[in-house]
Amino acid sequence: MAKNNDVYTSPLVERNASKQMSELFGSQRKFSTWRKLWLELAKAQKKLGLKISQVQISQMAKHLNDIDFEKAAKYEKKFRHDVMAHIHTFGEAAPKAAAIIHLGATSCYVGDNADLIIMRDAMKIIAHKLAILINSLSNFAKKYRDLPTLGFTHYQPAQLTTVGKRAALWCNDFIIDLADVEYRIKTIPLRGVKGTTGTQASFVELFGGKSSKVKQLDKLIAKAFGFENICPVTGQTYQRKIDSLIINTLAGIAQSAHKLCNDIRLLANLKEIEEPFEKSQVGSSAMAYKRNPMRCERTTGLARFLIGLSSNPQMTASEQWLERTLDDSANRRIVIPEAFLAADGILEILINISSGLVVYPKVIAARIDSELPFMATENILMAAVKAGGNRQKLHEKIRVHSHAAAEQVKKFGKANDLIERLQKDEAFAKVDFKKVLNPADYIGRAPQQVDEFIKSTVKCALKKYRGKLHRKVELNV
Repeated sequence: MAKNNDVYTSPLVERNASKQMSELFGSQRKFSTWRKLWLELAKAQKKLGLKISQVQISQMAKHLNDIDFEKAAKYEKKFRHDVMAHIHTFGEAAPKAAAIIHLGATSCYVGDNADLIIMRDAMKIIAHKLAILINSLSNFAKKYRDLPTLGFTHYQPAQLTTVGKRAALWCNDFIIDLADVEYRIKTIPLRGVKGTTGTQASFVELFGGKSSKVKQLDKLIAKAFGFENICPVTGQTYQRKIDSLIINTLAGIAQSAHKLCNDIRLLANLKEIEEPFEKSQVGSSAMAYKRNPMRCERTTGLARFLIGLSSNPQMTASEQWLERTLDDSANRRIVIPEAFLAADGILEILINISSGLVVYPKVIAARIDSELPFMATENILMAAVKAGGNRQKLHEKIRVHSHAAAEQVKKFGKANDLIERLQKDEAFAKVDFKKVLNPADYIGRAPQQVDEFIKSTVKCALKKYRGKLHRKVELNV
């Protein structure tokens, strides 16, 4: 079907999120899940003794996906109620079952349960993409495990680290996120069959007061959709706190993404590391030479959006009156899909970025050369003392030379000539400057830390995704 360019469509769908995630939150998936919930309710009720025929079950099963959306829209306009609209639409598709569709249930039976089913499936997509990203970042970390680079604290030059060690920090953030997502997948409950205020009164009535059958009904529905957990108690809705916990987990991914992409943007300015830049890509419509980090910038923009969204479920959860109010509905219809689409889009972009990061070792080495003389002064001092010098006098000489060299850099824009100054000073004549200025001697255990991190933390996190970690992402724009 041709795209209608006259109406607004979400940029998350058009530009960022995958088709897989977009379809998961589409109308077809939502309402076919409603029909599956009605089918499984009827099957469970039949199994537990209600008068529901196999013909009714079979007819429902044949019409799970052939939804007449135009008819449903007409019914919704008439009833001002989406669930009733789809009950009637389904009933016309399966007329022999029309009398028993939605038997004993409230709207939240299909609405809430479908939301939980879809969110669980969406989190499985997110978890898989997190695993792909973690694998990609860990490979990058391993490749550059021992490449020295200038470290920064407060964005001021600090002790050396390695490119790989810095990537391990990025990677570990996403490992924390993956563990959180996996926990949510494992513990997310189904609302189950709870009735209009959560008391299951309608189902108790249906089964002639037999409470044990109502409990069985709850378990049968949960089993049919593969849920280990069922909400132990509910009002009309499941507690909206569950939404808050899930969206906060997605916001955690956004935090990690923002940190990673801001780091790359800073390093791109220093010309040390860049995101992929395609042959015909344009950085600026005016400045043809520019190589803007547009992928990282898009990611940080989406990340801020997702972090901002996370406050909505918090407010919704706190706003629910007694057994429920309806002011959650319009908000959740927007927030939940948009949060997952944003998280998915973020991961799509990051997988693309991480698989094509470009490193410029010579630029990195040049920056080390400009700063290492200052950092090496302690080692130079120790070497000169070992050669027989007086520690206090040597310290004063280094102080004077350092300030003079700094003045050349800051006032006149010249190169750091501290080493040349020290080499000309007889007090340091016995110092092997080549040895004390080896960057590899200033990175501590960074390479070993990367190795240990990959061997223990990364491999453990990715164990269940083995064989599913190699996927390329081509961005739409």
